[in-house]
Amino acid sequence: MPARSTSSETSMARHIVARTSDIPPGGNKVVDVAGRDIVVFHVNGEFFALLNRCPHEGAPLDKAACVARLTSPEPGIYQRSRVGEMLRCPWHGWEFDMRNGQSWFDPKRVKIRSYPVAVERGDELQKGPYVAETFPVHVEDSYVIVEV
Repeated sequence: MPARSTSSETSMARHIVARTSDIPPGGNKVVDVAGRDIVVFHVNGEFFALLNRCPHEGAPLDKAACVARLTSPEPGIYQRSRVGEMLRCPWHGWEFDMRNGQSWFDPKRVKIRSYPVAVERGDELQKGPYVAETFPVHVEDSYVIVEV
């Protein structure tokens, strides 16, 4: 489904890409937004959007495993947190934070492009802030003139 733009060109464009029900919990959906493949994940009741391309060799991240953050305060002790919020590239296992695209192995240099996501009710979206572009129209001697 092509994205539908919902804002003017003066600010960051917003695009309606899916109904929340289109992306089941634990699932994802690839959408085309302005010529970019963006993958939207639904994890733990939240939605995250990332460029659907690993920066290493271009693997499609919609095929990535959604895993937990694993830390170890000491040898032999492991703690899992943020279950499902870390992505493991399907080709080479590179891991990224779904919240911001930051790599887990080299956070200062490697990152996936992330995009802000909002969830809004349909009845709120229909109210605007959409303004149709209009032009003054005059009828003069059987000709229609549009002023631009």
